[in-house]
Amino acid sequence: MLINLNYRPLEKIKVKNPVHRIPYIVRHARNKRVLDIGCWDETALFKKGTGHLLHEEISRVASYVTGIDNSSKIPDEACVVNKNAKIIKMDACNMDKKLFENNDFDLIVAGEIIEHLSDTTYFFLSLKNNYAGKQLICTTPNAFYIGNLLLGVFKRECAHPDHLLLYSYKTLNTVCKKACFSEWEIIPYHVYFTEAICKAAGIWKFMLIISERFVNSLECIFPLLSGGLILHVKRI
Repeated sequence: MLINLNYRPLEKIKVKNPVHRIPYIVRHARNKRVLDIGCWDETALFKKGTGHLLHEEISRVASYVTGIDNSSKIPDEACVVNKNAKIIKMDACNMDKKLFENNDFDLIVAGEIIEHLSDTTYFFLSLKNNYAGKQLICTTPNAFYIGNLLLGVFKRECAHPDHLLLYSYKTLNTVCKKACFSEWEIIPYHVYFTEAICKAAGIWKFMLIISERFVNSLECIFPLLSGGLILHVKRI
């Protein structure tokens, strides 16, 4: 669906209720041939086996997954994850299409990567040039996440040192227009405190779980303040 915004300063935005990010992507990846861009998260490998590592969860249901990432920890000859998944060392903004000629992908996933790029429009246009007509699911943190708004009261901000850009509902929609996508929707997703919960113990772990559920409840009431945004492009 094409989002119809008039771009008035205070126009009301029709936004869907937030969903859970990984289950949403996994549902659309089932029995698909998937290209998973930016799939090696060096800070999140502790999530392996927990159901919170996206590439692992996609590989459980997809017919085949080819991941790409430029991490120095990926061997040059590619990293075989399992019988239907491998990860190739490559820059997401300079992908060599020849490496994928034998894989006719149905779905492209770009999970939590565009906030690391200096030019998301160029990245989207590159995908359009190489994979026109394919389906794209891209996720990114929300610039107006309620947690950051609360942290701002205490002169704090939750930001990864590799983040270059943050997107709101409208600015992500603008990038889609500049990339000449024809059919897309933007859906908020719930925040997870996975890393903090996995590392905590005792009463602190319990408090984090309760806090996560409380924030998720607020996200249902104020979806534009959700933890992140899913961009689902039906045809690139």
